[in-house]
Amino acid sequence: MSEKIIILDFGSQYTQLIARRVRELNVYCEIHPFNNLPDFDDAVKGIIFSGSPFSVRQEGAPQIDYTELQQRFPILGVCYGAQYLAQKSGGEVLPSEIREYGRANLQFVDTSNELLSGVPVQSQVWMSHGDTIKEVPANFNIIASTDKVRVAAYHVAGTRTYGIQFHPEVTHSTDGQVLLKNFVVGICGCAQDWTSTAFAETTIAELKEQLGDDHVIMALSGGVDSTVAAVLLHEAIGKNLHCIFVDHGLLRKNEYEQVLDSYKNMGLNIKGINAKDLFYGRLAGVSEPEQKRKIIGASFIDVFDQAAKDIQNELPDGLEAKWLGQGTIYPDIIESISVKGPSATIKSHHNVGGLPDFMKLKVVEPLKTLFKDEVRRVGKTLEVDPNILGRHPFPGPGLAIRVLGDITEEKVRILQEADDIYIRNLKETGWYDKVWQAGTIFLPVQSVGVMGDERTYEHVVALRAVGSLDGMTADWIHLPYDLLAKISNEIINHVKGINRVVYDISSKPPATIEWE
Repeated sequence: MSEKIIILDFGSQYTQLIARRVRELNVYCEIHPFNNLPDFDDAVKGIIFSGSPFSVRQEGAPQIDYTELQQRFPILGVCYGAQYLAQKSGGEVLPSEIREYGRANLQFVDTSNELLSGVPVQSQVWMSHGDTIKEVPANFNIIASTDKVRVAAYHVAGTRTYGIQFHPEVTHSTDGQVLLKNFVVGICGCAQDWTSTAFAETTIAELKEQLGDDHVIMALSGGVDSTVAAVLLHEAIGKNLHCIFVDHGLLRKNEYEQVLDSYKNMGLNIKGINAKDLFYGRLAGVSEPEQKRKIIGASFIDVFDQAAKDIQNELPDGLEAKWLGQGTIYPDIIESISVKGPSATIKSHHNVGGLPDFMKLKVVEPLKTLFKDEVRRVGKTLEVDPNILGRHPFPGPGLAIRVLGDITEEKVRILQEADDIYIRNLKETGWYDKVWQAGTIFLPVQSVGVMGDERTYEHVVALRAVGSLDGMTADWIHLPYDLLAKISNEIINHVKGINRVVYDISSKPPATIEWE
């Protein structure tokens, strides 16, 4: 059983980032809402109380009885967590005289305290709170201060309970990772043995035990998550994993053949299905984005259901496929619950996210505890094709939501050609790996142009390239003008039907990464 740190989430926007920082220390970490506590078994080594948009003085603010936890485990309160621990112990939390937000420097540091070992005076920290701890109880020792915040950090004497008013998880706190390591490794005693290799070995062993001789059906998209999940399953059950890769006619140029070939070279038991005609037929004349998504989702289920039946019919008598493999990752799990309790709707952006009840399959999700960057590291450990591991995210509906308006084979062909030129140039110039996601959008407008001695009235495409950590926010990438000029010229000269190329310089928010 892996050692783990539990983060109790009071609603902070930074909670996932705390978990990522702990995991960077090779220590497993889970997030749980403060009002839906997990089992605190022997694997738990410590607890972190997150920040919160609430004030501890506010009616309806998150509350938790932590007395028993404090006796059993080290606790680190961050921002709201620190204020809550102080107030509940008899301290005084009041509104800050000025809002404490942004960079600050520690003027006093008790480096003899284990939490702050190696954190120097003047270390930069990031503040983000409207309240401040004015007074602490008698058994609280102040171990750090800034020029404006007397109680920047404290230690409850005689316990392993600590509180900090700043956010160590953000990069603006220059020694934040030192502090977290002091807590997780030094105070909690975690061994730092949670690595991608250890995860792969443990997960494969658990899958063998969970699945036995059962058969699993899984749809692959060519993306990182589903591929790494499939390789883990394949390592556990071999040919009992039946993979399906559907060509809905909305993939990138040559993608179906390239990805299918990659999968076969990886030894996966995979079946490719050409369903272009079905998808194009059902999408004909449909322009509304959500309707396009629903048609694609429903059509995919129909194709997948028939493929699953075909696989079932090929199995020896008495055997049946009981499991559905999915590439769900940890942010999908986190986003399906909130500090107010389970969400009414669960995110279903996976290719098989909305399977109907008539498909009586149990779900197996080998990656449900990992973040995206961790999935890539596990994939590298498993020697997954680097071309797949390094691929940009690609939407489930494919080019259907990059062709604005109705879908035709001709529009998709034009977009595929233009996008192929764009992505190839990004790769050749080293920009592809600097960009989180890039793609070309076919616009529902035509513009006047001149080619040779003739006037043209042809299509417009937009190029999009963004940088992001998780897709929640994104900034447009400042590609060099000469590279954009080269791409534009090549597209206009080589793709018949396009006479104008534009570049999208919108960030998210307010603009989404995809246009539909």
